[in-house]
Amino acid sequence: MNPNPVAPTLGLPVPQWTTDGQGVYLELTETQKLMEWADAVAESEDTIFHQGQAYARRLGAHYRADGLTEFGFWTPELAAEVIQSERTLELEILTPLQPIDFRADQQTVDFRRERLPVMQQGEYVWAVVAGLTPGTRDQAGCFYWLRYVDPEGREHPIRDPLAYSLPYGVFAPAELYDMDRIQRERADLAYLQQTSLQSSDAEEEAIPRLPPPTNILQIHVKTASPEGSVEGLTRIYRTLSDKLAAGEALTPAEMAYVGYEAVQLLPVEPTIEYRREDTNLDHEFFAVVGLGYAEDAPSEDATENAEPITLTVTLRQPNTQNWGYDVPILGSAATNPAVLGSLRPDEMVDLIATLHNFSQGPIQVIYDLVYGHADNQALELLPQQFFKGPNMYGQDLNHQLPQVRAILLEMQRRKINTGVDGIRVDGGQDFRFFNPLSGRVEHDDMYLIAMSDVVQEIEGYQRLMFTIFEDGRPWPEEGWEEKSTYRELMEAKPGSFQWGPLIFAHNTPTLKGFWDYKWRRVCEVITQGDHWITGCGNHDTVRRGNQIDPNADINWNLGDTLPNALNRAYNNPATLLWVYGFSPGLPMDFLNACLETPWGFFRNTDDRYGVKVAAEEVGFLDWEIEPNFYDQPDTFPQLKALGFDNLTTLRSFAKALQIAMVETDYDLEAVAQLCQGCLGQEAEGKACAIPALKNINQPELPDFLANLDVPRLKQFAMAFMEDGHDSCNVTHSADRVDSNHAAFSLALRQFRQARPWLRHNLSGSDRFNRISEPTHTLFYGHRTQPTEDGDTHTAIPAHGQSRDQVNSQVAPQEVVLITHMGGDPVTVTLGDWLQLDLNEWQVALSTPGLAPDSLQRFEIKDGEGLLLIPRA
Repeated sequence: MNPNPVAPTLGLPVPQWTTDGQGVYLELTETQKLMEWADAVAESEDTIFHQGQAYARRLGAHYRADGLTEFGFWTPELAAEVIQSERTLELEILTPLQPIDFRADQQTVDFRRERLPVMQQGEYVWAVVAGLTPGTRDQAGCFYWLRYVDPEGREHPIRDPLAYSLPYGVFAPAELYDMDRIQRERADLAYLQQTSLQSSDAEEEAIPRLPPPTNILQIHVKTASPEGSVEGLTRIYRTLSDKLAAGEALTPAEMAYVGYEAVQLLPVEPTIEYRREDTNLDHEFFAVVGLGYAEDAPSEDATENAEPITLTVTLRQPNTQNWGYDVPILGSAATNPAVLGSLRPDEMVDLIATLHNFSQGPIQVIYDLVYGHADNQALELLPQQFFKGPNMYGQDLNHQLPQVRAILLEMQRRKINTGVDGIRVDGGQDFRFFNPLSGRVEHDDMYLIAMSDVVQEIEGYQRLMFTIFEDGRPWPEEGWEEKSTYRELMEAKPGSFQWGPLIFAHNTPTLKGFWDYKWRRVCEVITQGDHWITGCGNHDTVRRGNQIDPNADINWNLGDTLPNALNRAYNNPATLLWVYGFSPGLPMDFLNACLETPWGFFRNTDDRYGVKVAAEEVGFLDWEIEPNFYDQPDTFPQLKALGFDNLTTLRSFAKALQIAMVETDYDLEAVAQLCQGCLGQEAEGKACAIPALKNINQPELPDFLANLDVPRLKQFAMAFMEDGHDSCNVTHSADRVDSNHAAFSLALRQFRQARPWLRHNLSGSDRFNRISEPTHTLFYGHRTQPTEDGDTHTAIPAHGQSRDQVNSQVAPQEVVLITHMGGDPVTVTLGDWLQLDLNEWQVALSTPGLAPDSLQRFEIKDGEGLLLIPRA
């Protein structure tokens, strides 16, 4: 038997331990101290969960002030096996021997490799190592992971789920990083200290929770700047801050970024990566391509039993494109390297500090956290104890296992310690478990509440996060949309917010009568929506919008083409006026909707299901892409290279592919055969099973389609996904933003900020109603600033006002609303409807194009509206 079996994963012989006390080595004394601490935790009377929390704090890699590095791993699957051989489990350290250019698309770097022993304590493995270099803003740190050799001699990496830096993705080793340096040097410490409690005072005083903002802008980092990166977004906000401080005018596109008190980023944790179903590893971001051996190796023939001490590695810039919700969970404490232009963790802290130090006042930052499910790719990366079984997304996470629960909460703690102010919990309805005591599947609300109560700790200061839950239970039960109350978690955690029924997911405002159909939910917003996130457009809504049959009953008042109608439906002046100028709750906009840029759930990360995903998104071409946009030379380059020179041919094939996928139950081989039977010279004179394929304009048939097979189907799906994603970058629409609409929207956000009392529910003296006729739908109403004790002269203070200032007001503020929500033009007599003397009122804001000569009687069209306030 070969004493140094070859490791199939990388083709590496298993080396001997390196423990000579020189260079990189295991520091035995400090490791023993760490083991003694771990033993003390195990012997304590704490619950298994609280023990798990203590362990989780020290898992991963921590560079210490004394220059040593602590390592800890939870390896439950190896607890019984590691005692079989002293060489079974080792810590592998990879130190770059040349500077790494983190901005290079591709480079080759030599790494020195050391493998060190570790110490086992139950299901945990610990080590303290000397001689390691931590990563900083300007240099690469050592990379690391565990290496395990199973009884059959096969070698496996064990990755760090709690890594701080994964510059080359979740399948590569993690990078040791100096996180304490980042916190010491961050530029927003003054802001954090002002909004926090010093840790030494935590026992005597309650840790403060960040207050809710007035409004939120939701942003997808990859499409929010020309660079498509966090640093690109930072550059935009620094420019805006400087221009506003200098009193310079903003462009219409720039206006879309400001006037918000908070920014919510779509998930920025690492996502799944492209994994081919064959064994070709050319797609790896971190790929070993060569080995180096000790100089005293006796001969070339003997190297199979020698230890390679250097590895030659090809490093590729991570290029994953994903909306952010396909997560492997591993690495969730880190930032997705695909959104980091520099691949350095500092980049995210720089953005947060820039927003906190914004010249017009701090802008809060909210993370969108995905811990309710994991993609199936997670099965390759994490111990099986993390999973309960499959679900529609991939895998259910085992939140009920104490150690897993503790590690997930620790992931979140490290994530929010970048300095954010709030969290949005994705898919609260997905946190479920079978309760043997009740015999039912129940929601794990205690875990969701625990997520809200994770304490942020930065440089001795502590804060609790402003919390938003997305929860549509009983989704996905049939009829969930009508059954859901959207209130369970707000009631379980007072002070938190939930996505309300109008923003949750399934909005189709391009259809006639949409707001009449939603009237019951509209009334709920008015009467109980003070802790709901409100609005119409978000990252998810357009998926349903793109699925509408183009021949459906569209509200063509919104626009003369499908893309124009969709853009105006999700960025509708009348809807915005009602949400911001009158409705309770916390308004949220989505940047792509505000700039009327395409958006959709594109991802280039799926080889197995990529064609299926692409086929489900083909409505994007009808609803969001105009021919003149497609014809621009810099758009859709990959699809054009395949021969799709015009949008008509592309739409025809995409729709036919969608039909073929459904009819074959997503069997790619069968789809390829159907295509071969309908396209190309071989199809001449033959019956075609998919007429939509035959209808493709034969003279313009791309050569690519003439011999379609499974690889070509996958090639098409990849091109569609990557080109589609690139078309969503807001840069494409920056120069065609309507200046009047942009100025109106910004003024509306400022109107809301000046009247934070609008967030409260309407009281008994307020009025809100609709006029619903077959030809039109109008909303109208009258609100008065609420009071604390029922006295109309004791109004609730606005932001920045003292109680004395408010009490000195002659009367509380008032607002009157009229909006046209769909249909034909209507002449209105608002004073009669509300029994108000409109001579005592003036226009505060009007939608672009509406400027009535008299408020007593005027015409209003679809999408128009007014806000009135009392005359001074």
